[in-house]
Parts: sequence; C-alpha cells; structure tokens
Amino acid sequence: MSEIETIGIEILQFVAADGKRLERFLSLTGLTPATLRQAASAPYFHRSLIVYMAQNESELLAFAEQSGRRPDAIMRHAADLPHGDIGA
Repeated sequence: MSEIETIGIEILQFVAADGKRLERFLSLTGLTPATLRQAASAPYFHRSLIVYMAQNESELLAFAEQSGRRPDAIMRHAADLPHGDIGA
C-alpha cells in the first residue's frame, strides 16, 4: 500500500469518526453513504481525500494532531496531486 493510500484511509477514518464532520464531507462532495462506499474503491479516491483535507486548515490541523502526521507533509502531498472531483 502506498503512503497516499495509507493517508487517505486515515483521513476517511478521521472524517467518518465524527458525525458532523462526515455530514459536512458528504454535503460538500455530493456523496451519500452508499456512494461513499462505491467511491472509496475508485483508484484516485485516496488522493482526493488528501486534497479535500488540505482545503480546510482547521480540519487539517485536527487530523494532523490526531494522526501524528505533519500538516506541511500533507500539504506537500496535496500540491503534487491533481485536484479532480472527489466523487469521480
């Protein structure tokens, strides 16, 4: 498993662990619980999660604190990735 996939899984777990955070994520992405499961198997979904997290500083900092990852490292990953539609 690549580092991008690992970080993506960690982000998804972080988002899913909090009802309000998950609701916001679903609202912003247009996903539903059913389509989230389907989207999670798409090849670029983990990359999209990193881009999503990088777009919200307070969430990025909360995720970084919980995961032990450095915010600047996540931002570097996001800068290197295409910024496509998270639901695609």
